[in-house]
Amino acid sequence: MKPAFEKLFGFDSSKHSVRTEILAGITTFLTMAYILAVNPGIFSALDMPGGAVFTATALAAIIGTLVMALYAKKPFALAPGMGLNAFFVFTVCLGMGHSWQFALTAVLLEGLLFIILTVTKVRSWLLNAIPGTLKKAIGAGIGLFIAFIGLQGAGIIVDNPATLVGLGKITQGTALLGLIGLFITAALVMAKVRGGILWGILATTALGLLIKDPATGEAITKLNGVVSAPASIAPIAFKFEWGSILSWDMLAVVFTFLFIDMFDTMGTIIGVHQGAGLVPEGNRKDDIPGMEKMFLADSIATVFGACFGTSTTTTYVESASGVGEGGRTGLTALTVAVCFGLALFFSPLFLAIPSAATAPALIIVGVMMMSPLKSIHWEDYCKAIPAFICIIMMPLAYSISDGILIGVISYVLCHALSGKFKEISITMWILAALFICKYIFI
Repeated sequence: MKPAFEKLFGFDSSKHSVRTEILAGITTFLTMAYILAVNPGIFSALDMPGGAVFTATALAAIIGTLVMALYAKKPFALAPGMGLNAFFVFTVCLGMGHSWQFALTAVLLEGLLFIILTVTKVRSWLLNAIPGTLKKAIGAGIGLFIAFIGLQGAGIIVDNPATLVGLGKITQGTALLGLIGLFITAALVMAKVRGGILWGILATTALGLLIKDPATGEAITKLNGVVSAPASIAPIAFKFEWGSILSWDMLAVVFTFLFIDMFDTMGTIIGVHQGAGLVPEGNRKDDIPGMEKMFLADSIATVFGACFGTSTTTTYVESASGVGEGGRTGLTALTVAVCFGLALFFSPLFLAIPSAATAPALIIVGVMMMSPLKSIHWEDYCKAIPAFICIIMMPLAYSISDGILIGVISYVLCHALSGKFKEISITMWILAALFICKYIFI
């Protein structure tokens, strides 16, 4: 058994423990399983079948994590990404007015392009061209956007004709349930309970059986079973819109998906490796053994996810929880994949979870994504202003892509106005010019 483990998962019996790797995998699953509840809820805004989205989400996670386990032999787990699913639904479909078939086509093309960029090393050139300040701001902006969506989903923040947004009726219904769930989840996370976000979702869902919706008089949580066969993905699988692949909108959407996916994956891989002390001594911070394989696993997972019918699949930062528990090899990732496989048969339980119960998860994940802000040099206004614009534009414009594009433009303009031309790369000049033309002509 041990030689097989060594060959398949990079497992070394002199350094690693099977028990530790399996426990690490279970820990990672517990911290990221909320995606099974959140993803169908987010895609419900497009009237996509919740059961099919649930199955597609689990399948994408299984395939992506298996590739990571067997090919990259790393302890990282993959699933449809938070932020990327929000961009899919709220920006591409609801904001730009495209069909979900259009968005799935963009995800497929992005995955294929990601594979090409990884194989040809172009990815490294593009990533190195983007200033570190903007990379940090993008992650934080996405976190703020995700939290805003959660607050809206629970009815804590509502429409207000006078001020655009306002506070909802937080003493009743979904808003009350969402607030209670937020404090439950926060308590679990602060206590460092494994899978605290997931347990918070489940606890809030259970409370939803007791709290009624004032509009209907019925319980907010409606449970219709616990175990069932996985729902078919036929209604959403391979539903591509080939007639739009040469449009400007498709180009913009594909680039944005690619941009977010690359930086999200890069940040997760580098951050977790550094935090666990896995970067070999003497290596540069972005020089991590096997990084290209990890990127390739991510891009392959995105292609499969698009075929199944879900948004971009990416490496999860929650993998850090498993690495923190001692996970070091592909065996940890295999354990996560097995857990997602078992979860397929509990779709009624996950689909019964109301948006008020997933809202706390979105808010807490948003908090977790704020950490890069501490390393931004806020006293340097040339960097602080573009970073702030990038962050604030995402929730206020309700668009991740606009936050990124305007952030790049503002970075170039601020440095040019300050005479700091040497800090602006040729690539940034080109990107800023393209983005300005996008706003003028498209």
